Amino acid sequence: MPYLLLSGAILTEVVGTTAMKYSNGFTRLWPSVVTVVAYLLSFALLAQTLKSMAVGTAYAIWSAVGTALIAAIGIVFLGESTTWTKMLGLALVIGGVVLLNLSGAH
Repeated sequence: MPYLLLSGAILTEVVGTTAMKYSNGFTRLWPSVVTVVAYLLSFALLAQTLKSMAVGTAYAIWSAVGTALIAAIGIVFLGESTTWTKMLGLALVIGGVVLLNLSGAH
């Protein structure tokens, strides 16, 4: 169950961040509303996750997977450039989360 809650927290955070891009600096109403609601839901789900998962592990997964998904959305849907350094940086973030989980932080 904690991983299901964490997945929901990640997905709602990604929705919120994507909507923020479309909010044009919070000058467009509906993307701004989606941003706020998605972030509130994301933090609520993350808080529920922390009841049964170590904070370091949960936050590392939440931030790394969210970062990777947002980078992929930027590249695939928003026309952002991809470079080898960007890909290396994402690989290092994901690798760091893997190492955290392998370290026995559970």
